[in-house]
Amino acid sequence: MKSSGSDLRFPALAGREVVARFDGGPLTSDAGLVWVAQADRKLGVTEALAGGIVDRRQAGKVKHRLEEILRERVYALLAGYPDANDLTYLREDPALQVACGQRPGEESRLASQPTVSRFENGVGSKEALRMGLGLAERVMAQLPEEARAVTLDVDATDDECHGQQEGEAFNAYYDEHWYLPLYRHVTDGQGRQRLLGTLLRPGNAAATKGLFGLLWRAVKRLRRRFPEVQLLLRADSGFGVASVMAWCEAHGIDYLLGLRSNQRLQTLSTPIQMDAALTYRWAGDGCKEYGEFRYKAGSWPKKRRVIVQAEIPRGALNPRYVVTNLEGDPEDLYERYCVRGDRENRTKAMKLGLDSGRTSCHRFGANQGRLLLATAACVGMSLRQERLQGTRWATAQVATVRLRLLKVGTSIMTTCRKMGVHLPMAYPDQDPWEQLFRKLLPGQT
Repeated sequence: MKSSGSDLRFPALAGREVVARFDGGPLTSDAGLVWVAQADRKLGVTEALAGGIVDRRQAGKVKHRLEEILRERVYALLAGYPDANDLTYLREDPALQVACGQRPGEESRLASQPTVSRFENGVGSKEALRMGLGLAERVMAQLPEEARAVTLDVDATDDECHGQQEGEAFNAYYDEHWYLPLYRHVTDGQGRQRLLGTLLRPGNAAATKGLFGLLWRAVKRLRRRFPEVQLLLRADSGFGVASVMAWCEAHGIDYLLGLRSNQRLQTLSTPIQMDAALTYRWAGDGCKEYGEFRYKAGSWPKKRRVIVQAEIPRGALNPRYVVTNLEGDPEDLYERYCVRGDRENRTKAMKLGLDSGRTSCHRFGANQGRLLLATAACVGMSLRQERLQGTRWATAQVATVRLRLLKVGTSIMTTCRKMGVHLPMAYPDQDPWEQLFRKLLPGQT
């Protein structure tokens, strides 16, 4: 275990000098990684990722298996270490070693930063595709057997670039260089949402680039497992275009898609906007009116149903439109569409909590691999939160779960008969830990 070799002297306390030194032995600040590893074993996330990679290394020179490298990298992401550089010291962290299936100690050092960086930069586009498919299979396996209705949410976001990454592009409106990754979530009939996959796209990609391939692979697998399932695609106005609607209709998929405003839509929705204006006179800010009409854009082969919500926030009329092939009450359908806003919050939490936007490798394929690693970390975190249903941690942000359940100072001591994980007696979240133990290791005492 490395030490800085220098004393850090603090002001004296109670007549005694206070000296800090990095020589505490087999201590860790990330005891929660034992739960990370157990959730991964149940889901098989890193196993699925490893199955999509061709190991081209010389077998006689291999010290760390691909699955071990993947575990080390994904578990470190969950613990809040986004860079491979962090593994220079973390490779000797006892909790990370135990989580990766190694006995704590210098003789069981995990892969070094150069090894992990070579691995990241060696991932190709075909391997990234296989990794994504394997990960999606593991997520779909978590859907309840009785699933009869499944919603697919797709949403694009931006990953800011700082350098000369392959495929990055400059956007003058936002004044930044970026990638435009696509996120895909799946929600079962019980309302439980899961991240199904991510696709990194060049910064100048059109809204629908890569969308149909991503959707078709999900649709095939969902229908294979649930032959009678009813599928719904939900997305914002960037995807409310003729090609997406035609694709859904051709494949028997319902859709709720945002629609950009134009002069014709404004005219057709005038009666509904007038109703909202009249309601505003006595109800004030926040009043809403709903309605519908048939509309055909120039590129559409037929008229389609458009739902309109006319709202007046802060005295300004703000009509919004959704195109759909569903039957039902306009207000109910619009509220159902608005639920997709929660997926945007999940994407934001993933970017802030798991650094999914840290696509800073030069090669585009390597950055897709990095995004998949963050996706795998998110899937693992979701399983732990499912096992904490009934507690406040079930809906907590990634950063909160990490701070309260993963970041636990611990001493790990190894003897000839057992490995002791000694947690602090003053730890305030002992009950959630015990619940995780019962849910992830049923039948154990």
